[in-house]
Amino acid sequence: MPGPILTVCTANICRSPMAAGLLQHALAAQPEPLRSLTVISAGVAARSGERVSENSVIALKKAGIDISQSRSRPLTQELANQASLILCMTESHRAMIQLNFDPTPRNVYLFREFLPRSADKEIGDPYGGPLKVYEAARDEMVEAIPSLVDFLKKYFAGSNAR
Repeated sequence: MPGPILTVCTANICRSPMAAGLLQHALAAQPEPLRSLTVISAGVAARSGERVSENSVIALKKAGIDISQSRSRPLTQELANQASLILCMTESHRAMIQLNFDPTPRNVYLFREFLPRSADKEIGDPYGGPLKVYEAARDEMVEAIPSLVDFLKKYFAGSNAR
């Protein structure tokens, strides 16, 4: 069984919990092996046990997904080692992972990396902003899901999965 897919942001209270909820929801509609994959989230500068921001919960509730029980966790070497794939929100998250982990995970991508070349690949931090900023971040994630699922189909069909 492959390890979890790990979504990563800074504090693990806004973007990565939303990304994990959206991706888990999308994978539930896919055939095996994607349907059985687990999606978890962590933060490169997270504290343990913090609640997801209220606006993240509201933004996903509007999409029919409940992430209210999600709690923050720091990204650790162990989590990185167990992950089949790590999906970051920004290049700075990827750089922090590559600098701080040994061995450096090879399987680190941006959540929006598989969109057409012209698309913005980073998802900005909505922290502290109004609900519409969280909804914009959610919509950027939703836009990326089809290309991400296509990538995952190929990734887990090949020999890359552990």
